[in-house]
Amino acid sequence: MSEEINGKKIFSLLEVTKSIQKTIADRYKSSYWIKAEMNKLNYYRHSGHCYPELVEKVNGKVVAQLRCNLWKDDYIKINNTFQRILKEPLKDGIKILFLATINFHPEYGLSLRIIDIDPSFTLGDLEKEKQETIKKLKDEGIYNRNKELKLPILPQRIAIISVETSKGYADFLKVFESAKISWRYHFFYFLFPSLLQGDNAVPSLIKQLRRIKKVKQHFDVVAIIRGGGGDVGLSCYNSYSLAKEIALFPIPVLSGIGHSTNETVAEMISFENAITPTKLAELLIQKFHNFSVPVQKAEEKIIDKSKRLIKEEKTKFASEVKLLRSVTQGIIIQNKNEVNQQAQALFQQSRFRIRKEKDNLTFAGEQIRKGTYQFCTSEKQSIMQFAVNIKKDIASYLKQLKLILSGTEQNLINLSPRSVLKRGYSITQLNGKSIRTIDQLKEGEILNTILYEGIVLSSVKSTKKSLDNE
Repeated sequence: MSEEINGKKIFSLLEVTKSIQKTIADRYKSSYWIKAEMNKLNYYRHSGHCYPELVEKVNGKVVAQLRCNLWKDDYIKINNTFQRILKEPLKDGIKILFLATINFHPEYGLSLRIIDIDPSFTLGDLEKEKQETIKKLKDEGIYNRNKELKLPILPQRIAIISVETSKGYADFLKVFESAKISWRYHFFYFLFPSLLQGDNAVPSLIKQLRRIKKVKQHFDVVAIIRGGGGDVGLSCYNSYSLAKEIALFPIPVLSGIGHSTNETVAEMISFENAITPTKLAELLIQKFHNFSVPVQKAEEKIIDKSKRLIKEEKTKFASEVKLLRSVTQGIIIQNKNEVNQQAQALFQQSRFRIRKEKDNLTFAGEQIRKGTYQFCTSEKQSIMQFAVNIKKDIASYLKQLKLILSGTEQNLINLSPRSVLKRGYSITQLNGKSIRTIDQLKEGEILNTILYEGIVLSSVKSTKKSLDNE
């Protein structure tokens, strides 16, 4: 009952809603055939009931939207009819002609109860636009154009098209921050803000794609990110103009629009598509995993091979040193034998010379005794002087011979490989053989340089002949 306050007739909300309920019940007593697009079926498996979202669009714009009830028994009957006639189940995005009653409840508001659906009405405006867009792209030969691009091994620089306040955008970045902490993966990303649904979404998305195209050299991929939402908001992603822009984009376009049903054309033609922004970020992280694992294995292989190579070279060097020591000792022994032989020959020749000179002195003495006293005196002095001179000559000759032998021995010592290395010289080897000319070398080859106290491994960067050879 109404009441009067300050001269005004006042009704409660319940009275108003009950009045509307009665009016609608009196006005819409029978059921009616209605055509609309079933944008979302909203089937609940646990109860078996459906709560479809119905829309009507004019020139691509939603002009009417109403919720409906499709109870379990009616749904089973209608769905079986669709599968029998259309070979497809009742699903999202189809245009339907349905029989319904109009109801109003004071608490739940206005709704339609779907009693039956005519399966002769098939795809709705949204699905029709989608199919027409796909057909145009295929006829123009650009449907797979973006998918044919080459993704960098490490897609690190990302141009993001999203809304800064979007939960999907926040989830996308959170995955990158976690990867940075866990695996030290670093990404560069830049946000190009855009509307993601509604009538102005298409021009907004195209505008940002064209901005990115101007600076494409700074990015590896484009990521279109949307944090979920109803399929009414997804109709813009079936737009031909947006799909063509994505198909012809010069770098890979990745989509993470945030739903798992009713795939849009934009997702179909993108280089790669993920059902959520988080999954899209994980896809990029996986690219880094795919690269890092072989790198780690290669690093381990290089380390292992290097250790084995160094061990082999050490063994080879020890063998070369042993051989060098053996050869050197053999040369020294041989030279010592030659020196001993020369010393013995010199000793024998000296004894022979002394014996001969002694015989000469004896003969001279006999001659002196046969001569006169004056002659003997004079000749004796001469002979004595001669003997002194002979003795001096022999001593000088022996001294010179000793110096020659000492010098020869010192030269042999100085010419030994170890003495040569100690004076700052080195031995350069390639594959275990000594290098005598640069003609034996090629760029990139690994050389062993033997020093007095160690070995140096080096790589040939370039070669140049000395001035003496020019």
